[in-house]
Amino acid sequence: MQTTTDNALEQGSVAAWHDVGEPEDFPDGAVWPVVVDGLPVAVFRDGEGLFALYDLCTHGAAKLSDGWVEDGCVECPLHQGTFDIRTGAPCKAPVTEAVRTFPVRVVAGRVEVGL
Repeated sequence: MQTTTDNALEQGSVAAWHDVGEPEDFPDGAVWPVVVDGLPVAVFRDGEGLFALYDLCTHGAAKLSDGWVEDGCVECPLHQGTFDIRTGAPCKAPVTEAVRTFPVRVVAGRVEVGL
């Protein structure tokens, strides 16, 4: 299963891994909100890949977990700007600033997000 571990580790080291559920808890093409060590995180599955973004739009502070996923991007429900679920990069205006990504891994059948 593909994860964002390599991408997110480039942004800094992981202090701790936090269990957020089983892989089956995250259906393909959907976004699910979780709270990881007090931070709102949106978890995505795209095929075999699991990805995690900070759950607030950088443009309007709307919850990305209230948006929808299409073609590898999540659309903000407030202004319809989109972010790449793999990298956090803006895909479509009005967003211009990337959203933070978090590493994701599967260990012993459990999904973990690193902070």
